[in-house]
Amino acid sequence: MANSSPRRLSPFQVRWMMNFYPPLLFQGVRMTALAADFRSCRVRIGRRLWTRNLNGTTFGGSIFAGVDPFLPILYWQVFARRGQKVEVWLKGASIQYRKPAATALEIDFSIPDEELQATVDALVEKGKTVRQHPVQAIDRNGQICAEATVEVYIRLLGPEGKPRSGF
Repeated sequence: MANSSPRRLSPFQVRWMMNFYPPLLFQGVRMTALAADFRSCRVRIGRRLWTRNLNGTTFGGSIFAGVDPFLPILYWQVFARRGQKVEVWLKGASIQYRKPAATALEIDFSIPDEELQATVDALVEKGKTVRQHPVQAIDRNGQICAEATVEVYIRLLGPEGKPRSGF
């Protein structure tokens, strides 16, 4: 019999897992802050010898790696705290590089109240939704080096862990 309660992790567990996950670790990506309610987090993309491009600035793939997994994880844990099992994944992302990143970068992710309510409403109505979030990678001088739009797919799961709706 499948576990009927969603898997809840502590902020410490999530930060530890993300900070030591090899694809992020080797890209210099670290979660530096995570709200206890999982509604926001801050990610730092550090400068490493192995993450520099031929111009000596941060490789675009490292910046993209810093954008990739965080919002789906936030949504997953927000809904776990509400007692709801969901399937959450990054459906897509687009990124525009605005200027070379010559310093470490920071990205703030958040799920505002109105966005969470719109997500809940869509899940009640359709059982699934795609949410879009704009994020910015900002250097130490306050300059926007990259802007991305992250698309998060969220679908309710039934008690047996099976989808309540199809794609």
